[in-house]
Amino acid sequence: MKLQIALLSLSMAVVLVMVFQAVRQELELRNLKARMLYTRDGIKKKEDAIVQLKDKILALRGTLASSNTKLDQLKRKKQDTVKSTEAFEKSLKTCSAEKADAEKKKTSMKEALNELQTEQSDAKKKAEQEIQSLKQQILDRDKAICAFADTTKAEARKLCAVA
Repeated sequence: MKLQIALLSLSMAVVLVMVFQAVRQELELRNLKARMLYTRDGIKKKEDAIVQLKDKILALRGTLASSNTKLDQLKRKKQDTVKSTEAFEKSLKTCSAEKADAEKKKTSMKEALNELQTEQSDAKKKAEQEIQSLKQQILDRDKAICAFADTTKAEARKLCAVA
């Protein structure tokens, strides 16, 4: 009987140890299952966040691409504006030079015109003086003729203005 009790006690102890091990393993499995669910939820959240970030990255790439094309267009427009500004400045310089030449010509023409007017007025005065001188000579000659002319004749009276 002692052997039976010892075997029974030993078998009970083995069963209790096995039950304890089974319960402990069951608790560990539950704990692992709970941790697995928790980490699976965390992983799912992180995957969703990664997907959202990828979508944001794609949207930002699209925005960046459109911004780059706009930037390129603006750069081209700036270059065109700079080129046209340079062309206008060159044209303005040419026009300014032509204007300066025209002003010089205008000034020289005015000076030449003033010189001609001065020469013409001097020549006119000189001609008037010569005319006066010639008139005076004619009057003096007429007086000299009248002094020698016979006033009894009609022609002489008319010439000398004798009544």
